[in-house]
Amino acid sequence: MAVYKRGYQRYDGAMTGRASRLLVLPGYAWRDLLKKRLMVSLLIISMFWPLGCIVFIYLSNHAELLFNFDRGFKQFLEIDSSFFLIFMRVQAVFSILIAIFAGPGLIAPDLSNNALQLYFSRPFSRAEYVFSRMTVLLGLLSVVTWIPAILLFSIQSTMADGNWFIQNWNLGLGIFISLLIWIVLVSLVAMAASAYVRRKIMAEAFILGIIFILPVVTNIFNRLFNVEWASLFNPILVMNQIWRWLLGAAPEPGPYVLFCCLAAIVMLVLLLTVLRRKLRPVEVVS
Repeated sequence: MAVYKRGYQRYDGAMTGRASRLLVLPGYAWRDLLKKRLMVSLLIISMFWPLGCIVFIYLSNHAELLFNFDRGFKQFLEIDSSFFLIFMRVQAVFSILIAIFAGPGLIAPDLSNNALQLYFSRPFSRAEYVFSRMTVLLGLLSVVTWIPAILLFSIQSTMADGNWFIQNWNLGLGIFISLLIWIVLVSLVAMAASAYVRRKIMAEAFILGIIFILPVVTNIFNRLFNVEWASLFNPILVMNQIWRWLLGAAPEPGPYVLFCCLAAIVMLVLLLTVLRRKLRPVEVVS
């Protein structure tokens, strides 16, 4: 049959499930990222600190091996919210490094090559595209944040007596929620940088500026004008206050936790707004 005689026919074959469609982009992205030595090296190095924390937990629960040390040193070995806060801060640094390396290449190539038309011409919405791309970072950052943190909490619960878990179960829940909020925030920052600044080196600088330079600027502003509200623009301080509240630790001087929660919500909404504005299949010029 000649080509011009072939009319349009709707596809009657089997349709892939929504979950499988969402995993297509992360699958290719993870495969490409794990081929890079720097990414693999970062993931391996990020595991050294959790391994050291496991040794710390073992020593803490075998105080009889440390009978020659004074009481103050044994109190130093106690596993509490301060221990997990230190662990979370160290792993948060690794999560930022991984986001800087992996984030800029997620959306920028699709925008530069006008590939969004191909994605959105299929049963694939903008929300699904954002979630699919964000899954790449969420998967990588989970490996270095809440997964080892929950593993440490489980090891401590196993080594300690049964009362420790009963008294501190809310600590494990707070750790999970805290790190989940953190990796969502870092992922959205990296994706917004990839969408808004298409050059890789500029996107990396954008992420560094949001995470590290912005806190310095807000601190200078607070000192110049003798105020505290500028700290609400500091994502590090905002998340630290939220972490301390969720883990039951004493808050540090600064804005109240309620204001920090509102500031975190505003940050997430602004980042999602940037993505919604930049991720358009066509560009309308008026």
